[in-house]
Amino acid sequence: MSAGRGLRGVRARNESAWLLPLADPDVDTGMRRFGDDDEVDLVIVGCGAGGSTMAQRLARAGWSIVVLEAGPFWEPDRDWVSDEAGSHRLYWTEPRVIDGDDPVPLGSNNSGRGVGGSMVHFAGYTPRFHPSDFHTETLDGVGADWPLRYEDLKPYYEDIEEELPVAGQDWPWGDPHSYPHTPHPVGGNGEAFLRGALACGIEARVGPVAISNGRFGHRRHCIYRGFCLQGCKVDAKASPLITHVPDAIAHGAEIRADSMVTRVAVDPRTGLATGVHYEHGGVEHFQRARNVAVAAYSIETPRLLLNSASPQFPDGLCNDHDLVGRYLMVQGAPQTGGRFEEEVRMYKAPPPEVSSEAFYETDPSKPYKRGYSIQTVSPLPITWAEHIAAQGHWGTELRRRMTDFVHWACLGALCEFLPQPENRVTLDEEKDRRGMPVARFTYSRCGNDRRLMAAAAGTMEEILTAAGASEVMTIERYAHLVGGARMAADERHGVVDADCRTFAVPNLLITDGSVLPTQGSANPALTIMSLAARTAARLGAGARGGLRRPQREPAREPAREPAKES
Repeated sequence: MSAGRGLRGVRARNESAWLLPLADPDVDTGMRRFGDDDEVDLVIVGCGAGGSTMAQRLARAGWSIVVLEAGPFWEPDRDWVSDEAGSHRLYWTEPRVIDGDDPVPLGSNNSGRGVGGSMVHFAGYTPRFHPSDFHTETLDGVGADWPLRYEDLKPYYEDIEEELPVAGQDWPWGDPHSYPHTPHPVGGNGEAFLRGALACGIEARVGPVAISNGRFGHRRHCIYRGFCLQGCKVDAKASPLITHVPDAIAHGAEIRADSMVTRVAVDPRTGLATGVHYEHGGVEHFQRARNVAVAAYSIETPRLLLNSASPQFPDGLCNDHDLVGRYLMVQGAPQTGGRFEEEVRMYKAPPPEVSSEAFYETDPSKPYKRGYSIQTVSPLPITWAEHIAAQGHWGTELRRRMTDFVHWACLGALCEFLPQPENRVTLDEEKDRRGMPVARFTYSRCGNDRRLMAAAAGTMEEILTAAGASEVMTIERYAHLVGGARMAADERHGVVDADCRTFAVPNLLITDGSVLPTQGSANPALTIMSLAARTAARLGAGARGGLRRPQREPAREPAREPAKES
């Protein structure tokens, strides 16, 4: 990290890493509390990648902020365990209905619950989108063009990469760039990938992962314990819980956990949002706000908008053109394991330690558009047992193969499945325990999606075989969720504009992955945070374009003194 843009630059805009307490584990100590009757400048629904970034940036700009999060306020050392089964409460497991030709299982790898959102249990893989991702319709005749360009997000990518921070080798794909932290040591899984990629003539790199390489503020070094997807107990892996929430709280934001928002209220006279209805402790509340930002992600954001129907919006809030809930996307995420004679112990490193984007862009010689990326992945025993069972092995044979766990390496792909209007979220007749209709997620793959996943699986099998694997096996699966409230140049093609403001309600924003028109072959977390940072910067600079101006108060001192730089 350069001295100019390094630690001093990070601390000037986000002191979260230095605000993490060394003794008292509760980062919400001394947090400001607002009343429901206080008309705050902004109420944010959801405290994940988008919501926490908005809160941190605008709290620093002097806005009064309340974030309503449906799940708990996690304390890593108390709440997280080095155990797969014990980590299931990190996931959103409330009822949902899935259907379509290719129903998508929901839970561990595509939804989160609690402060920090799904980044609490993401693997840490943090690539940027490519410049081509922003105009796939013009370039390749598929997907959609964004109403902004890669260049509009680039400075925010750079800022967020420093704040997480991201570690990795210099990146040659897309817009070539470097990372603030040097790459982590490579474990057995990464060595197998690098060896096989070299034999196949495929370029690969170490990283990028949002895991500090060395001490960062009060965050400790990664200890390579292999439980990144179960919550990082040592705070080495980034999540908004430790990268943005502490600074937001220090600048006056309130994070109100265990608060499930059920409706957004809109004044029929003015057409402006006035706040949100939510449930906390079994009691209904209404939080008044001058502006509302929804950041509940790609299932719950459309569900909330559709459930906020009114005489003014009989088909759901912001749904005049039947776009809310449509164009929901998942990434094809096949995983391929390879068995080696020597021990690999694939869990002894960050799961996505080595990756390649050599197949990211459209290749005119292939029978599909767009592409895929490949990374190391490191399934732990329960998940690995699912891989083996998917091959038809049960009982004695399953137990025998599980004893071989340490000899397997595993690669995973992220395939850019295309946005389709029929892939959508609607409200089901079934109700949850609050009486709110549950989300129905309908999903079917197109022919391009199927060809792309098959190609990715073939490449991974080729790499592992070239690395010396005596046996390979592949399982098809999905990862991530984006879309459902896409951004566009006008209301006939999208729900929000380039600044994430809804076309239908001027002071209602959507700042999560649901606004993405396309998804690339990259984990979406970095792009979601960068979009939120850009939106907050434009609001803070006065580009409100219909938003209700915040009530200005005297500048607040941070809730606690920042620690000395270490």
